[in-house]
Amino acid sequence: MRVDLFDFDLPETSIALRPAEPRDTGRMLVVRPGAPLADKMVRDLPGALRAGDALVFNDTRVIPARLTGVRTRPGAPGQRTEVLLHLREAPARWRAFARPAKRLSPTDTLRFGDLTAVVVGKAEAGEILLEFDRAGSDLDAAVAAEGALPLPPYIAGKRATDVRDATDYQTVYARNLGAVAAPTAGLHFSEALLADLDAAGLQRHHVTLHVGAGTFLPVKAEDTESHRMHAEVGHLDAATAGALNAVRAAGGRIVAVGTTALRLLESAAGPDGRLAAFSGPTDIFITPGYRFRAIDALMTNFHLPRSTLFMLVSAFSGLETMQAAYAHAIQSGYRFYSYGDASLLFPGPGADVP
Repeated sequence: MRVDLFDFDLPETSIALRPAEPRDTGRMLVVRPGAPLADKMVRDLPGALRAGDALVFNDTRVIPARLTGVRTRPGAPGQRTEVLLHLREAPARWRAFARPAKRLSPTDTLRFGDLTAVVVGKAEAGEILLEFDRAGSDLDAAVAAEGALPLPPYIAGKRATDVRDATDYQTVYARNLGAVAAPTAGLHFSEALLADLDAAGLQRHHVTLHVGAGTFLPVKAEDTESHRMHAEVGHLDAATAGALNAVRAAGGRIVAVGTTALRLLESAAGPDGRLAAFSGPTDIFITPGYRFRAIDALMTNFHLPRSTLFMLVSAFSGLETMQAAYAHAIQSGYRFYSYGDASLLFPGPGADVP
């Protein structure tokens, strides 16, 4: 499909630089194709669903994946270098985006304070492969000491990261280290809202998808067929898969909290929609025409023009439906992107949910 079909005018003032306080006081636009749009609040979520439904949360935890240091090379002066880790390939090895990437070569040494890495490979789109001087938990500790929180460029370009972001940019249920971007739909949930979900008879389940920096990359291709998604590593255990299958068998609905949870569930689903245990990378790219198998509703933030995430929500609820919903959101002052407001989406006819 043509990428320009997913373009729209978004005022810069619509991009939120701070989250709502408290977390669950953000706005939520309920989108049911064929029905009027409904302006709600995030804390209204329990009443928008029904007992027996199951919400699926991504419990990944953001790491301070932005490293700033110096390139060292025999016979050459040191050069300031910044890298953004985005996919761990081995206990001591990360794939990363770098600036300036063109000036880096295999065998270059990068020093980030007390942490050292060697460039062992280069790929397209400015990617490099780094081998660090330590591995496993030792590397995790060093990255935590030397790195900075990687706020999205749409926020970081307008203000500096500060101490508030260390809390604001993590979900309250984050536990598995490995993401370099937050699963932002989950940022709306407070402990109080989670308790309200339980009281309403809604189930809560967790999966893990370590969100990569590729989520920030613009779609530069003119056609979706030419765009390559960066892989992200995810996990769904057999017990959770079985519990979610039982929800559907009993007539309940599976509600993905965020596009990352959706992408993992869809990667783990068979042709009949039944989920099985999953562990490994996924680069699933969802555009209109995709047949959804694993979910029945989606809670997600408002996404940017021409982004893979706007393509995904258009696939789920319909392009015309989402164009109308976004036009309403912009006109009504909804806040967009990572720290912005939420939407609760139900499938359009083209989603073909079993």
